[in-house]
Amino acid sequence: MHIGYSAFFQNLSGQHTDEQVYRHELALADLAEPLGFDSVWSPEHHFTNYIMVPNPAQFLTWVAGRTERVQLGAMINVLPWHDPVRLCEEWSVLDQVSGGRAILGLGRGLGRVEFDGFGLQMADSRGQFTEYTAAVVEPLENGYIEYDGEYLQQSRAAIRPHPSRSFRGRTYASAVSPASIDLMAQLGIGLLIIAQKPWATTVAEIDGYRERYLELNGETPPAPIIAVFVAVNEDRSRAEEMFEQYVMAYAHSSVDHYQFDDTTIADIPGYEYYAGISSNIAKHGRDKFARFLAELQVWGTPDEVADQLIDYQRMVGAGGIIGVFSYGGMPFDEAEENMRLFSEKVMPRLQALDVDGSVGCGSTPTEVASALSTTNVSW
Repeated sequence: MHIGYSAFFQNLSGQHTDEQVYRHELALADLAEPLGFDSVWSPEHHFTNYIMVPNPAQFLTWVAGRTERVQLGAMINVLPWHDPVRLCEEWSVLDQVSGGRAILGLGRGLGRVEFDGFGLQMADSRGQFTEYTAAVVEPLENGYIEYDGEYLQQSRAAIRPHPSRSFRGRTYASAVSPASIDLMAQLGIGLLIIAQKPWATTVAEIDGYRERYLELNGETPPAPIIAVFVAVNEDRSRAEEMFEQYVMAYAHSSVDHYQFDDTTIADIPGYEYYAGISSNIAKHGRDKFARFLAELQVWGTPDEVADQLIDYQRMVGAGGIIGVFSYGGMPFDEAEENMRLFSEKVMPRLQALDVDGSVGCGSTPTEVASALSTTNVSW
């Protein structure tokens, strides 16, 4: 099974400058390939200390220049915050300089502070996500972008450097709603599971997506990827302390950043799902919801962590797992120990699993070159 590492760039402790956090996270990213991880990932967030990566492609291009083997994934690009042309160009460049190692991640976004910072309306995000997804997937297959919709009007333009490999099979979307399952299936997009819902809900959504994908395409979809926060220690009591200190701190930061306790978010079209979350927080308190989020993550001894991740893989038929090891104000040295112990004691068991599906495997350059040669594009 494919095992990835994700940088996180949180600055919650107040004890470090942003520059110090960046030095630390870049050092961990440098460790990923030597430690045997299969990929390096980056989220996207803006304007706060929650996560400080405004451009995943920029960070991953830096990683590409320092590595030879690991794949490079976005967890995720929030489409309403991007110009689709620029996004296609950035990912075509990343794929060129990395020799075809890019894995494209797409999402709709939830942080109100980020939509406000960009001067965007969250109520438009569902329509933007739908149109922008269709608009960026096609250019990375045929080399030009053209779209005429309600939110995006884009005249025909070439993507240069033009794509040399297909992104089909290495494009994923997160937090997919039932309303967008058809779109993801039609476009051949896989699912990235960022653990934020009850697993029973996630399993049901994955099953529905698989059925629809098979119905529309006559083939099975890419195996999903799971992203989780990991706290591992040889001493189980210390692993529990890490959970209480750092996993819980991450969970509280998520509640703060996404304003899950704000009941008005459910009034925004496209975000009705969050009515249940805000009402539960009002009834039971934010700490209980933060604990629910935290308990979706993974902690314990190496054997306990491996066993739990294997259970998660089996529940959803995952083709890969992405671990986050530095978060929640965790001291720099402890974060590195967390990552190293996982790579030494947990990752070999996971990578030895024979699972259905592979992560980030698109078409060969020859296949795409052939397709491009028959496409009516003037370069």
